[in-house]
Amino acid sequence: MIVYSDNLERFCLDVDSGLISERIIAEFENRGFSMSNVSEIRSWDNSLLHMKNVLDIKEIPKDIHVAIEYKIPNTSNRVDFMISGYDEFDNPNVVIVELKQWEKAEKTSRKDIVTTYLGGSIRAVTHPSYQAYSYAKTIENYNEYINLNKINLLPTAYLHNYLEQYRKEIDNDLYKHIIKEAPLFLKRDVLKLREFISKYIKKSDHGRLLYEIDHGKIKPSKALQDAIGSMLRGNKEFYLINEQKVAFETIKRLVYNALEKDEKHTIIIEGGPGTGKSVIAINLLAEFKNKVVNYVTKNAAPRNVFFSMLRREDYKLNYIKSLFKGSGSYVNSAPNEFDLLIVDEAHRLNKKSGLFQNLGENQIKEIINAAKVSVFFIDEDQVVTMKDFGSVDEIKKQAKLAGSTLHYREDYNLVSQFRCAGSDGYLAFLDDVLEIRETANYDGFEMEYDFRVYDDIIKMREDLRKLNKINNKVRMIAGYTYNWITKNSPNSEEFDIEIGDFRAKWNFNNTDTWAIDEDSFDQVGCIHTSQGLEFDYVGIIIGLDLVYKDGRVQTDHSKRASTDASLSGMKKYKKYDLADRIIRNTYKTLMSRGQKGCYVYCEDEALSNYLKQAFKKIGKLKE
Repeated sequence: MIVYSDNLERFCLDVDSGLISERIIAEFENRGFSMSNVSEIRSWDNSLLHMKNVLDIKEIPKDIHVAIEYKIPNTSNRVDFMISGYDEFDNPNVVIVELKQWEKAEKTSRKDIVTTYLGGSIRAVTHPSYQAYSYAKTIENYNEYINLNKINLLPTAYLHNYLEQYRKEIDNDLYKHIIKEAPLFLKRDVLKLREFISKYIKKSDHGRLLYEIDHGKIKPSKALQDAIGSMLRGNKEFYLINEQKVAFETIKRLVYNALEKDEKHTIIIEGGPGTGKSVIAINLLAEFKNKVVNYVTKNAAPRNVFFSMLRREDYKLNYIKSLFKGSGSYVNSAPNEFDLLIVDEAHRLNKKSGLFQNLGENQIKEIINAAKVSVFFIDEDQVVTMKDFGSVDEIKKQAKLAGSTLHYREDYNLVSQFRCAGSDGYLAFLDDVLEIRETANYDGFEMEYDFRVYDDIIKMREDLRKLNKINNKVRMIAGYTYNWITKNSPNSEEFDIEIGDFRAKWNFNNTDTWAIDEDSFDQVGCIHTSQGLEFDYVGIIIGLDLVYKDGRVQTDHSKRASTDASLSGMKKYKKYDLADRIIRNTYKTLMSRGQKGCYVYCEDEALSNYLKQAFKKIGKLKE
């Protein structure tokens, strides 16, 4: 989505008239978004004046087109400025300009990372050239028009306030490789920037390239499970963007230093659904695959899917099993036996290990003990059973007891959204609408995300079935309010889920790889077989454990299936507040599994009407 687009003449007029920020705000509002970020509005007034001064010369035709605030497909990131046109050989080109108001920065030992004053403190951020380059590569990956028509994307960064005495901090041999890919221009480099743009933009395309990029077909988002084999071979299937890159490079440098100096470190990475925790984790596994390293999850579902996908690519089974482990594998490990343990979905760790939870003392303690460096990827809002023991506080506690240096907060926080059509607002909206917490920034989630509420569950299934025929990346998932009748007889004529004329079975005993099996669409998954995995679309069945009553969304733990162990111990220990949190977390987690869309059926009619009205109120409900 491009927010503002016009020819250069009109852009210059809007800037000179002091109207540019007003026009951008109006364009946001026309698309259903509110824009009240004062610092961002101020940045438009400041940075776009500098871009106008760069472009407002006779050598650059006034009928070329520019674009401001292009949202990169399937992410929550936006490109600051784009210029389209043809060079002297009629090659179609789009110059991408990352604009920064920085006055200074400092180099770091981390690849493509600098520090600068941002948001009230000194922060580690990606080098502006890397940011522009990663944006260009991500756009190339997703936009079919660019690839089919051989459009050249030319990334660059312009730091128009940057002080010359700090040039060597940001423009030096440490960053030479990325500056070559995306040239860097500072305050005194206006003439060089003009020369760069003029080289590639000599003739107008009358806005055609920008229009086609904005309206062109978007390639399907890659799911991690589809790319894992290529990633382990060292290929860049996902370009890490912004805080993802900062976290990865910070961890990488820390691990190498720790191994060299024989030190012990523990790292906590926090991030919500779709922020790239698992992508970073697999990138770390690939980076250190020649060390003694494991990718660790409590949940078997993603491990089994990864196994299956890697076996299809001729990876040896023993090799795969040496890399991917369950969280209970370290009960008897020697201290520092592993160079690196990468723990994904750390919120799902149990306190004890074994089938009967009777082995070992504490999984977090055992993992930290077993590794020179332990990395925990965690989202406490995805705790979905009473046994889920992983927490930031427990990791901190065990790291201190083990004498492991703890790394937490700024450089290890993931915020940007790369699922749910790249919409931070959609997840904020789920928090609000499910009454997990009040949020105020949800009215801007992308219209591209396909959210629907169905009155007819059979129709929902048939609509999803049509979508699944495209590439087998659509699944139905339910809250655990239906008894597991077919547990011991999956081939019987009985059904676990019966709603009116709708009949379906749980997938549990049929397969370990329900998420990718060719014939598993008609089976319904649950939180345990879908958490940690991604789909194009999900159909969510919300049972009677979540209802709308007396003007509020309420949970009812008594409606959970008798075969559900996730609330085991609730009554004994009177953990009713935790049960309420688990039910809400479960549905938020399920409703964030879809990259392109989420279809919902509620057994409670009042909840169904509430969701419809909530989404209609902000103009986001698809009919």
